[in-house]
Amino acid sequence: MVFTMMNVEIFQPGAEHRAAFLAAVQRSESLLGRWVSPPDTPEKYADYLRRYSADSRYSYLARTRDGTLVGCINLNEIVRGALQSAYLGYHAFSPNQGKGLMKEALSAVVSRAFGEHELHRLEANIQPGNERSAGLIKSLGFRLEGYSPRYLKIDGEWRDHERYAITSEEWAVKAIAADRSRDT
Repeated sequence: MVFTMMNVEIFQPGAEHRAAFLAAVQRSESLLGRWVSPPDTPEKYADYLRRYSADSRYSYLARTRDGTLVGCINLNEIVRGALQSAYLGYHAFSPNQGKGLMKEALSAVVSRAFGEHELHRLEANIQPGNERSAGLIKSLGFRLEGYSPRYLKIDGEWRDHERYAITSEEWAVKAIAADRSRDT
């Protein structure tokens, strides 16, 4: 199913998106660099699809109206019950970075996380120095909660991360404020 916003569409990936995804990863090598290690072979892409077929994970791809991939957004390790939480991961693809398209796509996925997926909290962990990513997540209303040394192993190296989070209540307040500003 495809969800259309003003400038982008989000959809869950399938085998039919493999070639476009791998081409986007290849052309975005310098952008993704040390920050993330997305699937870059047909075998890794197939593994990615298997991982995101579980009930505890959702993945969305974002594309422009002309079909160019903008980025990938993942809801990871969803915990139900009293926590109703997930980790949010994302990365943009060249040449669409810096155009506001990932913000639009992330906003749509966060809304789905708190709506359709009935989550209460999202956490995003970002490496210090990744100022564009931190700026993006802060622009969506996420707040800095803390610092996690040697938090994730990326490209064979344990990396420190800053922890950002938002709750469904905070997201709802932001949505109401945005609606009011459009009405005036």
